[in-house]
Amino acid sequence: MPLRTLGALAGILAWLVTGCGDGGETTVTVYAAASLSEAFEDLAAEYEAANPQIDVELSFAGSARLAAQITAGARADVFAAADGANMSRVVAEGRTVAPPVAFARNGLALVVPSGNPGSVTELADLSDDGLVLAVCAPEVPCGALAQAVLADAGVDAEPDTEETSVRAVLTKVMLGEADAGLVYATDVAAGGNKVASVPLGPQIRFNDYPVAAVSDRAAAAGFVDFVLGPDGQRILRSHGFESP
Repeated sequence: MPLRTLGALAGILAWLVTGCGDGGETTVTVYAAASLSEAFEDLAAEYEAANPQIDVELSFAGSARLAAQITAGARADVFAAADGANMSRVVAEGRTVAPPVAFARNGLALVVPSGNPGSVTELADLSDDGLVLAVCAPEVPCGALAQAVLADAGVDAEPDTEETSVRAVLTKVMLGEADAGLVYATDVAAGGNKVASVPLGPQIRFNDYPVAAVSDRAAAAGFVDFVLGPDGQRILRSHGFESP
């Protein structure tokens, strides 16, 4: 059999394996912003419990990285971003099958390691060159939000590290590798007793999170509807997200 025919058959087989598992199980691949990790794990578990024939496969990373993967042809069924800008990139490339809908809101937060070794008490303290500051890279939603908050407050802060996802920033702070970081409010909760938050006061800003089906499979639309519905919203609120 010609190699090209073998390659085509392999591609069809891979599609079948991705789309259906044993017993006719359907796999829905969801690309979601890193800050949604715990919430979407719970969403997926409850959705699977209500739909035993569906398996939800989750892929978490910074929204910018996920958007780049989808526009490059990654086989995602659903995309949940932490901002409208990265979702707009995916929409502009014709990769969504329905208009995005905002499903959650998250606010920026200033986080420090437990015990606050850097003695950070307000946003202005981040201008101290002696502090190690971790933020998201500018193209990542939490990075763009951090830049806006610092500019609004007139704080001249030079980050020591710019990470590709908000969870990478949180990890730096949790490990004590940074004296402070700018993350989302929900990430502070995820950090548990290893971190503490410092109030931002009037400088706080929010991002709305949009979700959209990337494939035209019924299971993709079903998962989006679940996220937007009362059960999905209940789970998101339990993880500290607000309604958009």
